[in-house]
Amino acid sequence: MLDVLDPPAVRRWLRHCADALGKARAEIDALNVFPVPDGDTGTNLHLTLLSAAEALDGLPRDAGSDTTWQTLARGALLGARGNSGVIVSQAIRGMAEVLRRAEGRGADLRDGLVKAAELARAAVVRPVEGTLLSVLSAVAGAVRDAPDDLAEVARRAAEEARKALRRTTGQLDVLARNGVVDAGGAGLAIILESLAEVVSEAYSDRHEVPAPTEKITAEADAGAGYEVMYLLDAEQAGIDRLRTELDSLGDSLVVVGGDGLWNVHVHVDDAGAAIEAALGVGRPHRIRVTYLGGRTHEPSHGRGVVAVAAGDGLTALFRQAGAVVVRRDPGSTPSLAAVMQAVKEAGTEVVVLPNDGGVQAVAAAAAEVAREEGVTVSVLPTKASVQGLAALAVHDPLRRFDDDVVAMTDAAGHTRHGHVWVADREVMTSAGICGPGDVLGVVDGEAALIGTALADTAVEVTRRLLSGGSELVTLVTGADAPGDVLRAVQGHLEATRPDLEVTVLEGGQGGYPILIGVE
Repeated sequence: MLDVLDPPAVRRWLRHCADALGKARAEIDALNVFPVPDGDTGTNLHLTLLSAAEALDGLPRDAGSDTTWQTLARGALLGARGNSGVIVSQAIRGMAEVLRRAEGRGADLRDGLVKAAELARAAVVRPVEGTLLSVLSAVAGAVRDAPDDLAEVARRAAEEARKALRRTTGQLDVLARNGVVDAGGAGLAIILESLAEVVSEAYSDRHEVPAPTEKITAEADAGAGYEVMYLLDAEQAGIDRLRTELDSLGDSLVVVGGDGLWNVHVHVDDAGAAIEAALGVGRPHRIRVTYLGGRTHEPSHGRGVVAVAAGDGLTALFRQAGAVVVRRDPGSTPSLAAVMQAVKEAGTEVVVLPNDGGVQAVAAAAAEVAREEGVTVSVLPTKASVQGLAALAVHDPLRRFDDDVVAMTDAAGHTRHGHVWVADREVMTSAGICGPGDVLGVVDGEAALIGTALADTAVEVTRRLLSGGSELVTLVTGADAPGDVLRAVQGHLEATRPDLEVTVLEGGQGGYPILIGVE
């Protein structure tokens, strides 16, 4: 019998818990009728707790309580899957907030379980009774007056979880109609029973999962076609705004986390809008989109390329090369819906050329949605239009898709890029302060120099891009490019590097008088 839930005991709990959920996974999946009957709650909880256990396995054996609980909370957050998995990860975060700076005695576990229930309920925008939240709240109520004895607190928590689980059938109509208990609550009961077993040092190989008493007849909610999940790097200030926007788009909304990292879960009709909302407040990543119901788009057949372009001339160039083009204004990002539509039009195997660092996240999000609908998509890391043009020049739809992606990526990666920009305001850059009317020279995405004459700065950018192995220079002129800029760069190349092949294209892009690519 343990007196203290110390770091080694926490490790044993998570490993035992993950094993127990693994054994009960299929039985819990069979209970899953709410919020949608997608039959994956057991699987999601198992994967969530397995992620947390594996995070602890990576710690040194002498890791202290603070490190152990912090690692546990982060591992659960990063590995959270599905509605129930996300809520459980927040409950673990609540326990961690209390226990990371405590000895791990009975009173500490009691306070940790109360905090777990509070944080988990606060994370769900529209809480529903008869779910995991109800079980967790009942557990918190049962241990509030428990004595300062670790085994007794753990025993009460496990017993109340099992009792509260049985009550869920009568708390939620969809559960009553199908004669089942809540699937998430069943998983939580196993988590708390595993804790009690570790504390009492009396392990069980199997935990009871109540079987359905009626034939399950629930149907998926036709109003929520996709489950969207992502991790989000964002400040606290933007999270309330995100919650409000996502709440208007769908249901089953859960947002958990803190300290700049969040895990977001929502069911929506429009997966793109849910991801686009995240782009407005931070950086979404590890995006997962799961089809739940409703109609899907049948993509075109064959191989295709999607290119993002910011200019009439560039648009024409990419279209002439066979790409489906997404047009954007200079300095802006195209909508997620526009990129998604272009991917669907392009075919069943699609390469996406963002051609701008700021477009990369939108392209990646669109690719995630398209993959869920059966499209094979690869997003190349092209940060400039000249890299996209280089990639498209070697595109071969008759090659194996993977080989084509490798060739296009290689071509883009071997293309250095630069441009010049006339400042219309004061800007602080890595090259210094660029005042209104100054010319900023950018080399490979980084501010490299500040000049006063457009032509001279363009020549210097070109010079810095060149190397002994350079073979081809591509010059793309902007909508309002003065003629002396192109002439100056061409003259410099003719005088210093007559060996180079120089191609001039009319891009028509605004903002940047000339784009320069060197291969």
